[in-house]
Amino acid sequence: MAPKAEKIQKTDEQWRQELTPEQYRVLREAGTERAFTGELWDVHDDGVYRCAGCGAELFGSDAKFDSGTGWPSFFEPADDDAVETARDWKMVIPRTEVRCSRCGGHLGHVFNDGPNPTGKRYCINSCALQLDKS
Repeated sequence: MAPKAEKIQKTDEQWRQELTPEQYRVLREAGTERAFTGELWDVHDDGVYRCAGCGAELFGSDAKFDSGTGWPSFFEPADDDAVETARDWKMVIPRTEVRCSRCGGHLGHVFNDGPNPTGKRYCINSCALQLDKS
């Protein structure tokens, strides 16, 4: 088992300098991009999806599926330690937020309506990801 990556901590100003305004709004302020507008929602290339904030490996293209929601969707992370989840009470119905476990960046949410083998749908903002094509 590989050792856990060291947590990344940066100031708000450092994040603002390194991220685009949209990436900052999503990753650091828990925003959401509009459905069907992100660059990666309909991409089917092979590769590794990495955190746009820190480059950590989050999802493999073999776990990506078309959920019809307009956001990149995955049925499992690349590794159990790649993401962290927390309860999100911002909506009327509580959701489960997904964050990068290395930098704490908000990625999206996970739902229990995905395909086999996990039954999970990790619904992730495109701008929170970078595709490293293989």
